[in-house]
Amino acid sequence: MRLRAWLTGMLLALLWAVPTKAQNGVIVRTTLGLPELQLLCELENCTVVGALDGALNQVFLLTTPFDSQTLVNTLVLFPGIVNAELDQVLSLIGAANLVPSPIPTTLLSDRTLVPYPASLGTMVWNSYAAQPAAGVVGVQDAQNLFHVTGTGVVADIDTGVDPNHPALQGVLLQGYDFTRNQEGGSEMTDLPPTFTQPTPCNSTTCPTPFQVNQSSAAILDQSSAAILDTNTPYAAFGHGTMVMGVIHLVAPTAQLLPLKAFKSDGTADLSNILRAIYYGVQNNANVINMSFDTKTASTELKNALDYANQHGVISVASAGNDGVQETVYPAALQNDVMGVASVGSTTATDGTRSTFSNYGDEIVWVAAPGEEIVTTYPFSTYAAGWGTSFSAPFVSGAASLALSLKTAIAESEAAAAVAQAAPLSGPGMGRGRLDLVPALQSLHSSSCQP
Repeated sequence: MRLRAWLTGMLLALLWAVPTKAQNGVIVRTTLGLPELQLLCELENCTVVGALDGALNQVFLLTTPFDSQTLVNTLVLFPGIVNAELDQVLSLIGAANLVPSPIPTTLLSDRTLVPYPASLGTMVWNSYAAQPAAGVVGVQDAQNLFHVTGTGVVADIDTGVDPNHPALQGVLLQGYDFTRNQEGGSEMTDLPPTFTQPTPCNSTTCPTPFQVNQSSAAILDQSSAAILDTNTPYAAFGHGTMVMGVIHLVAPTAQLLPLKAFKSDGTADLSNILRAIYYGVQNNANVINMSFDTKTASTELKNALDYANQHGVISVASAGNDGVQETVYPAALQNDVMGVASVGSTTATDGTRSTFSNYGDEIVWVAAPGEEIVTTYPFSTYAAGWGTSFSAPFVSGAASLALSLKTAIAESEAAAAVAQAAPLSGPGMGRGRLDLVPALQSLHSSSCQP
């Protein structure tokens, strides 16, 4: 039996070396074993690429040179095929979350290096550590009052991360790249081999910030502007590093697990997102951040997040940036996921929905700042971003702080704590705006009860 299991594992590893495309991919849940599924594929002109659910071996990706919908329609007729659905392509590229004009250049003006957190002694720009958005949700108040700076593992399914960013050293785990089927969640591997990284600037040599990537709504220093928004293959480059930086801002001692399912152009196959969810759960993630959305429902996405919930993993997703009331996934899967909308990032705007933010209580559990968010960016620098992509990691960081108070906290308990939020005007904004002190107070009070 051990030999057979080993051989099966080796076969799956070899199968995943085959390049695939979502356009002709089919996701299948089956009670058949791998050999039986391969025999079925021989009959139906398909190829078993590999398992999507890690060690469970119940969900597989198949490809076909023919019409994939026809394959779906045929497979569901066979005994042992529980579900079959088309693979799909998701995109990180927003619609309405554009950098305002003129750009507020004061966002990155304070480049004084300060230790953050003090326990690690990691030096960061003060414009990042002391930004207004952190004050709006009470980051430092919560950290100081409850003596928490984050615990556990927070995974981010994204474009990867710059593994050499100085602000993230000491907490960054290796992660995995599902776009290349290899260890390491670096987004720097998307850059061409001939690319020469810019020399990091300091507080005296950094030039004036300017817009560099409209698709991910980022501004940063001109010396680091090697990837432009006119270069489509890099339209979302830096997105993962930016999201990780927000999680780190809220929970600076939480371990960060980069799960690279998106390419630098901002696209990802649903099959790789499923792989990332199962990988995160099976590799000790406590929280999974998903700063993406799709309008197409998926049974297997729901199954994967059900699995995460059943294993005590807290899941968070962005509500999307179309500026409308609509149903998007995974935010709409509210039994498993906290969907996050965006509000302003100053005390004057934190009670107002961002114009680009989707809304609707069907997808929004809570709101968090998503405008002018200063965060980490590749090449050892910082950027500012607009979008619900940067609202969701505030809640993921909050979940890590909650784990510091209650190590075995379920998704429902975390959601109930986060729901202790500041009231918002206007419909469709869930329970209100994230407020860390009352959120953690609700957990602290319950843990003190006899």
